[in-house]
Amino acid sequence: MGILSGNPKDEPMHYGEVFGTWTHLLTNKGLITGYQSFLNHTGDQDLKKLIEEAIDGLKNENQQLIELLKTNGVGLPPTPPERPYANLENIPVGARFTDPEISASVSKDVSTGLVTCSQIMGQSIREDIAMMYGQFHLAKAQFGLKMLRLNKEKGWLIPPPLHINRAENC
Repeated sequence: MGILSGNPKDEPMHYGEVFGTWTHLLTNKGLITGYQSFLNHTGDQDLKKLIEEAIDGLKNENQQLIELLKTNGVGLPPTPPERPYANLENIPVGARFTDPEISASVSKDVSTGLVTCSQIMGQSIREDIAMMYGQFHLAKAQFGLKMLRLNKEKGWLIPPPLHINRAENC
C-alpha cells in the first residue's frame, strides 16, 4: 500500500491543494465583507435576498475549508471585520453602488468561482477534496442560474452582440 491509497482523508494534501483551498478561503472571506457592504447599497429586495444567499453559501464553504485546512495543519488566512449595517438613504447617491452594478459584480464572482472550483477539482489527487469542490461547483452553478434569471427579469443583463442567422430570414 502506498501513501496515496486507502482513506483519502489520511492522505497528505499536495502543495497545489493547500494553495488552492487556502486562497479560496481567503477570497471567500473578502467576498463576504464586500457583499455585506453591497447589502447596504442594495435597494432591490430580490437582489438583497440573493446576496444574503450568496453570503450563506460562502460561509458554508468556509466551514468546510477551515475544517480541511485545520485537520491538515495548515494555518488559516486572516478574516476581515464584519461590515456594519448602514441605511441606504444615508449613503449619498453619487457614492452608492447601483443594483445593476452589484448584480453584475456578484454574477462575475460566481463565474470566477466556477472556474476556480473546476481548476481545484482538476488538480486534486485527493478524492475527498475533488468531491467537495464538485459540490461547491454545483451549488455555484445553481446560484448563478438564479442570478441570470434576476438579471433578465430586472432588465440588468447587457448581452453581447447577438448573432441572427440572416439566411433563415430570406
